[in-house]
Amino acid sequence: MKINDVILRTVTKTVVFIILTLGIYLFFAGHHAPGGGFIGGLVLASGIVLLYLAYDIETVHKGMPFDFKKVAALGVLLATGTAIGSLFFDVPFLTQTHSYLNVPIFGKMGFSTVTIFEAGVALTVVGVVVTIILSISEDE
Repeated sequence: MKINDVILRTVTKTVVFIILTLGIYLFFAGHHAPGGGFIGGLVLASGIVLLYLAYDIETVHKGMPFDFKKVAALGVLLATGTAIGSLFFDVPFLTQTHSYLNVPIFGKMGFSTVTIFEAGVALTVVGVVVTIILSISEDE
């Protein structure tokens, strides 16, 4: 039996955009304010889970054809890659580095290896949370 969830689906389209925007903001704000890869990943995963609640799994998979186990594996690879990468430059484990580059539209911007590490954490959290929710939803 298919239930007509017009209100839920209509609200979800707007709310998911807001949730994903907040998740990206928390991810980038994490270096200088509360936030970072973990909380940003949790917020991003909550937006994806809301999509799964409002629509069925097949519909969401058509729009996002990701295997979230592979997303989690990519996140672990990024995080450990930046951690181990410091050993190749003969510096202590998990040492970060940063530099400033002139980006054509934005001007002078700072870049850091911490952002790559936090991206790995965020991808790991998104992959694990969505995989857990999908595996729970398969149980009957």
